[in-house]
Amino acid sequence: MPVPALTAPPGPWDDTVVVVRVYNEAPVVGGVIAELVAAGLTVIAVDDASTDASATEIDKAGAFRVSHPINLGAGGALQTGFEAALTLTDARYIACFDADGQHQLHDLIGMIGKIREGYDVVLGSRFLEGDGPTEMSVLRRVILRTAAKLLNRGGGVRLTDAHNGLRIIDRHVAAEVRLSYAGMAYASQLEAYLTRPEYKIVEYPVHILYTDYSKSKGQPLLNSVNILAEVAAHRVTHWGRT
Repeated sequence: MPVPALTAPPGPWDDTVVVVRVYNEAPVVGGVIAELVAAGLTVIAVDDASTDASATEIDKAGAFRVSHPINLGAGGALQTGFEAALTLTDARYIACFDADGQHQLHDLIGMIGKIREGYDVVLGSRFLEGDGPTEMSVLRRVILRTAAKLLNRGGGVRLTDAHNGLRIIDRHVAAEVRLSYAGMAYASQLEAYLTRPEYKIVEYPVHILYTDYSKSKGQPLLNSVNILAEVAAHRVTHWGRT
């Protein structure tokens, strides 16, 4: 039986669908999704086999939920989100938005306006001007800037931020993405898909909120270290082949 397409009332953001990856974010995910929905955005939430009440919160907030029976990790959840967006909607743009409250709606709205100027990919950056620099530790800032420099040594697009999760892409770009890496390694694989030389790409200044909730989970700094490690490993492998 075919899955019915998602439809939303016509509005200023009816050309965009937002993918939210969710794994055990019950305390905050409802508020995150509700704000997006209240703004008139269609949201697809991928529940990556959460063991808490995330699924219930997603449903109450008004998102369309896709659930994994087993945990596939960030890359698997994002791949499912892209495929669901392509299958269930005719939205031209697909945005990625975190479930933990670190991303801000007004940044996403600005990025939608930017991609409508004719870009294929708009990537959020914590290191551009805008509303001021994202507050983070000196160590995290150094790690992320180092990762960006390593990433840029391959040539092509020059990015200021390494793997910022707030991004928006044209549906033809999403249709080409095939994520297969587990853990944080998916981010480097995704970057390779999104920065192809034939795409028109731009960064957009965003302000990430490192909230008490996200800090209590102990993830941001570890994720930054993992990003640096994976980018370094990718570059060493690439240099070894050239």
